[in-house]
Amino acid sequence: MEGVIDAEMREVFTSLGGLDRCVTEFVRVTEQRIPERVFFRYSPELLSGGHTSSGVPVYTQLLGGSSKWMGVNAMRLGRLKPPGIDINFGCPSKTVNKREGGSVLLKEPQRVREIVEAVRDAVDPATPVTAKIRLGFSHMDDLEEIVEGVVEAGASELCIHARTKDMAYKPPAHWHEIKRVLNFTDKAKVPIIVNGDIWNADAANNALLESGAQSLMLGRGVLRTPDLAMQIKSAALSDKYTPLTWAQVLDVFITYLSRSTNQHPNFVGNRAKQWLGFLKVTFPQAESAFQRIKKLKEADEVIRTLDALRP
Repeated sequence: MEGVIDAEMREVFTSLGGLDRCVTEFVRVTEQRIPERVFFRYSPELLSGGHTSSGVPVYTQLLGGSSKWMGVNAMRLGRLKPPGIDINFGCPSKTVNKREGGSVLLKEPQRVREIVEAVRDAVDPATPVTAKIRLGFSHMDDLEEIVEGVVEAGASELCIHARTKDMAYKPPAHWHEIKRVLNFTDKAKVPIIVNGDIWNADAANNALLESGAQSLMLGRGVLRTPDLAMQIKSAALSDKYTPLTWAQVLDVFITYLSRSTNQHPNFVGNRAKQWLGFLKVTFPQAESAFQRIKKLKEADEVIRTLDALRP
């Protein structure tokens, strides 16, 4: 969720309940030592014990293709005491892949193993090191080898987005394909997390059943439905829960934008339009809000216009 799930958004989403953990946007690792201030910029939660104000831990995510420099920077990050470190092998962005980051590394299972091993060896054994992958790059033939390598390299957990890189985000997600690697993970007691196309409680239940995974990772789903985690948990426990109304979501939305006014001048307007694009899938009223602000640029104008839409 690079360019989307920033600290302010994590703060808002975790305040709604249901989320057990967050992961930062990826910190790009190249052949240099990353200054501590960069880690704090991506994860200001590091200044408060690595948790949001709601008490939800935030893992810092690293992305890079060099096992040496991933290890060097993981060691530096580890000194800042993050609740955990996540490694991104799932990003399908062409720009990222051209720079030897994200899902392009799935073409080289041994390299994936070496990167996980380097990060694991660089930090305190008590610090969880997790990884996120896809089913493969252009095919799924290497999935077992990739998973076996990640597990043997010492990963604490493995999240699998149930598509290859070439599938990008085209439906459907192939949750059932994850089951064929459970023999590696179950034996090593490494939990599997399923990701992809989890839009509602029914999809969440089906993803768990078809994949055999123990947990879910939510991405774009929470942008469409901010309280999705609560809806899923309450459904699983048969608890009564009333989903947020559009009026409540609008309050959450405005709160987030108001907290983001310290960004660059166009940030609030651009982010508002981006998020409304997701929200309108669940809430038709978001389309009207988008039309009201689509030509606005100033943060104050955007927030004032949205505020006027409150019931």
